Amino acid sequence: MLELASNVSRRFGDQRVLDGLDLTVGEGEVVALLGRSGSGKSTLLRLLAKLDEPDAGRVAVPDAVAVVFQEPRLFPWLSVLDNVTIGLPDTSSAAGLDALAEVGLADKSHAWPLTLSGGEAQRVALARALVRQPRLMLFDEPFGALDALTRIAMHQLVVRLWERHAATVVLVTHDVDEAVLLADRVLVLDAGRIAHAIEITRDADGAVPGPELLARRADLLTLLGVEQHGTLRRTPRAARSVDTATTV
Repeated sequence: MLELASNVSRRFGDQRVLDGLDLTVGEGEVVALLGRSGSGKSTLLRLLAKLDEPDAGRVAVPDAVAVVFQEPRLFPWLSVLDNVTIGLPDTSSAAGLDALAEVGLADKSHAWPLTLSGGEAQRVALARALVRQPRLMLFDEPFGALDALTRIAMHQLVVRLWERHAATVVLVTHDVDEAVLLADRVLVLDAGRIAHAIEITRDADGAVPGPELLARRADLLTLLGVEQHGTLRRTPRAARSVDTATTV
């Protein structure tokens, strides 16, 4: 087990964003963090990434940590390969090429970031994380800016890579379905603490069965304060009345 945060607090001015939070994860576990805006998800991730320091408490993370943000954060004046290996020894080019091959971009090593699609740029960011062989991977809404089809493809890619590298993962997301599909455990933050923990049950093939997905989605939406009134309905087109006198 990794005790990543113990009694951690963080304040910004008069606002206490984290209030005595504890976070323990299992080796190789995928944990998703959900919560309303301002609940402290990204603040916690920044503490785990050592991009910020807590006002109180202890943060303890492995030496090998990699972060993937919502934006790829690539340097436009560097090639794709140089972006992947930035900050590493000059001898790391081979490892960088291997990481690009893992994310399906072996043919883009000499390309410039501005020539990439959004999904390709995010895959480069993922390769940059993988090349560092992290024990802990931190994801801050890495798929939020992608279109729906690209997001599904990225989910499938990331699952394959997590299984291959067996890293521990902490994923911040606003997407309830994404949290259920990708995580072993979903944590809901509220008032600066972890208020709820939901275990996700998978079948023998590792997939989340439909009934489990629907049940856990309903549970999480309720915990997040989202009112559910059954199926969203709309009037069929044929049944709508059209006022031709006011139609432009």
